[in-house]
Amino acid sequence: MLSAEEKLRALFNAALEAANPKRILTRHLPARPSGRTIVLGAGKASAAMAAAVEAHWDGPLEGLIITRYGHSCPTRHLRIVEAAHPVPDEAGRKATAELMALAQSAGPDDLVLCLISGGGSSLLSAAPTGITFEEKQSINKALLKSGAPIAEINCVRKHLSDIKGGKLAALAAPAKVVTLLISDVPGDDPATIASGPTVADLSTRQDALAVLKRYDVTVSNTILRHLENAACETPKAEDQIFANCETRMIATPQISLEAAAARAMEMGVTAHILSDRIEGEARDTAKALGAIALQVAQHGQPFSKPCVLLSGGETTVTVRGSGRGGRNVEFLLALAHVLEGAPGIYALSCDTDGVDGLEEIAGAVIGPQTLKNAGDRGMNARAMLDNNDGHSLFEALEAQVITGPTLTNVNDFRAILIE
Repeated sequence: MLSAEEKLRALFNAALEAANPKRILTRHLPARPSGRTIVLGAGKASAAMAAAVEAHWDGPLEGLIITRYGHSCPTRHLRIVEAAHPVPDEAGRKATAELMALAQSAGPDDLVLCLISGGGSSLLSAAPTGITFEEKQSINKALLKSGAPIAEINCVRKHLSDIKGGKLAALAAPAKVVTLLISDVPGDDPATIASGPTVADLSTRQDALAVLKRYDVTVSNTILRHLENAACETPKAEDQIFANCETRMIATPQISLEAAAARAMEMGVTAHILSDRIEGEARDTAKALGAIALQVAQHGQPFSKPCVLLSGGETTVTVRGSGRGGRNVEFLLALAHVLEGAPGIYALSCDTDGVDGLEEIAGAVIGPQTLKNAGDRGMNARAMLDNNDGHSLFEALEAQVITGPTLTNVNDFRAILIE
């Protein structure tokens, strides 16, 4: 019989398998063109997507894929470049310039197949004229620490880029552009995933300025002048550059949650999907989901136990401490304090790309003994939460979930098991 932790890990594995590019990509491939097939990609899952394309494509291929360090995989014809995430580096900048040149080389008889997944925003780095690469790095760091949701962060990124916000589609026009997407954003908005390099943008430069003001993000005068200039505006839906573009969503958080729910049923546990798009501060999410879990455990409402509560989305952390952050471990440590050792309640929270924050760790697992075990080891769990130091606590408790690069990315996965 599986333990509570084994059940939770099995649910997470089912969610990952449902978003595995090798398993899902083939049926979404477009027809072969009369001209060249140019494959361009960016994101944590893009190298695995490229390998899946190569395995099933009938005809010649060329192209360039940019993925996160450690997320590459073998390909025969498509070049894979690794670069930094979540803050861009020089390798990403150079590779982006090459990728843009390839897009511009496409003719009207060619197919530009774009493989886009989460993480592409930092991997595709092309600063507009007048903005230095160091300024781009600085504003990325500031936005990531601000607590802003991903859609608002990417709104700013799109207006400070020569490739995001539909500008890659503009470079490839008039070629046929087919984009295969793996969603890592709440709501699965194609314009938000990797900052929508091939998708029309609904946001404006005024929206970007408002985000900076809302989250008190300090930027250089150069960036302010750029955003105040109408020339930085992104292409909109009516632009003819999108007339020959097609977007296909091949994996989403909801699909992975449904796969986990099916696995739970196989184990004899009723699953309830609460939402695939939960956003907000990780600690606030912990308060809300923790309250629901306690209501189930103590009153059998709104669900009877045993059951598992599943959710996805992307929470945020407004960084105030100096610990080894990560929104999933922040959520779990806050949840442990909400539950206060309530018997029979266990939880797992992981990033489906295998990387929570800046740590090469997917997330962790908690149970009724988590806070007691921390105290027995001389750790002040409340102080560690205040210092955004969840990874240190779960490492000491040997409660981490370590997958290595999963080569996919459908955002956060949370499961709360009530026995």
